Amino acid sequence: MSSPRSLLRSLATVSGMTLLSRILGFARDFVIARAFGAGMMTDAFFVAFRLPNLLRRLFAEGAFSQAFVPMLAEYRNRRGDGETRQLVDRVATLLFVTVALVALLGIVGAPLLIHVSAPGFASDAGKFGLTVELARITFPYILFMALVALAAGIFNTWSRFALPAFTPVLLNLSMIGMALFAAPWFDPPVLALAWAVFIGGALQLAIQLPALRRLGMLPRWDWAPRDAGVRRMLTLMGPAVIGVSVAQVSLLINTIFASFLPSGSVSWLYYADRLMEFPAGLLGAALGTILLPSLARCHAAERRQEFSALLDWGLRLTLMLTLPAALALAMLAVPLLATLFHHGAFSANDVLQTRSALVAYSIGLAGLILVKVLAPGFYARQDIRTPVRIAVVTLLATQAMNLAFIDWLKHAGLALSIGLASCLNAGLLFRGLRRADAYHPAPGWRPFLLKLGAALMLLAAVLWFATGEESSWLAMPFGERLARLSGTIAAGIVTYFLALFALGFRLGNFRRQA
Repeated sequence: MSSPRSLLRSLATVSGMTLLSRILGFARDFVIARAFGAGMMTDAFFVAFRLPNLLRRLFAEGAFSQAFVPMLAEYRNRRGDGETRQLVDRVATLLFVTVALVALLGIVGAPLLIHVSAPGFASDAGKFGLTVELARITFPYILFMALVALAAGIFNTWSRFALPAFTPVLLNLSMIGMALFAAPWFDPPVLALAWAVFIGGALQLAIQLPALRRLGMLPRWDWAPRDAGVRRMLTLMGPAVIGVSVAQVSLLINTIFASFLPSGSVSWLYYADRLMEFPAGLLGAALGTILLPSLARCHAAERRQEFSALLDWGLRLTLMLTLPAALALAMLAVPLLATLFHHGAFSANDVLQTRSALVAYSIGLAGLILVKVLAPGFYARQDIRTPVRIAVVTLLATQAMNLAFIDWLKHAGLALSIGLASCLNAGLLFRGLRRADAYHPAPGWRPFLLKLGAALMLLAAVLWFATGEESSWLAMPFGERLARLSGTIAAGIVTYFLALFALGFRLGNFRRQA
């Protein structure tokens, strides 16, 4: 069983790899924009890639992982190596056959899928035909990624987090390399991006295979779709698919709302969301990844106190790291946006409009990341229905708030709805774990929160003095913006953690045994 000390190291590993992937993602976007611009070819590619990428999010990395990891932990703890290996073989075989058929159907039915997902393309035969061709090249990506998700579930259950966290880097490197060096060899050049997706998926799978062999868990063919364990996993996947779909539906509805707002609203929300993704990915996704297998092992071994202590550790760490990030995003919104995006056609008005969305998003950052900590508490207990029901309630609440806020807050109202709904989601998950007697807060929460509040007040004062007049950030040269922003962020980090140290926080507090 991984202790909180090892989990802290694992969190640093996963967060570091996520940061690397995000940085390369920005580099990839820059290279694609420079090589292909924004036009018919890139429109065709993004639509074609959206289809397998959506299936990856819904099934491979979403519903499948939520169902497979807890069951694998249960088998490993209760049934021994033989039955665990058999479960891996049978799940891998069924997964391979099912997703291969889906990929084949996607290749054959690409014209129909493009008609449904991008009906406007049908009026341009050249654009439509190119999109279909790109979709057929990229669709096998879903097969690669399904098997990568299987491997990641195995590695995470064995507390091997580094390799699964690194693999997304390979897709970004593949796309950067193909865009820079291979595009001139293709006609049209954008085909290089489609083959980059194919190659990136194959590389992500290939790098897993030697490590699985060393672990003794390289899957073998074993066709047994009626196996009790396989059927139970499929039963768990049903509500998980619905739960993952809710988030995608919510994003789609928000885009529809934004499309009725003044021009630029969708872009302002997009750029604000890009900044929110950094703390959400570095901490939220990383914590969810490392907590799920550890919580599943505790549940399988019926170590209830350790289960609760792990959740408590995750909640405290989340608040300690997320609250200052949310405060900094709100107070440094203009400096961040001016430094990163206030170039060329991105005007001062765009900065200010995006600022309002970013401030609204920041209100819900803690809730968004707390969901990533609390939801695994249900998945580990193989209770997927409860978080799905809560997700549906959250979706309905989001749309009700959209209707309430959109008239007077415009696009910022949409961002605020998402932020407040994330807090509602976290609150309902917390209440559900308490009612299920799965989580009992450890002693010391009141002094913890009081000390955290004091450190946050000091951080706010430093950021306020260091930021100065927001309008000055819109006028100063880029180099000065970058230097001043870097100094402000560094001062804030040093101030916050020195304050925590002075108030008695020590790294060892987060390393002790659960």
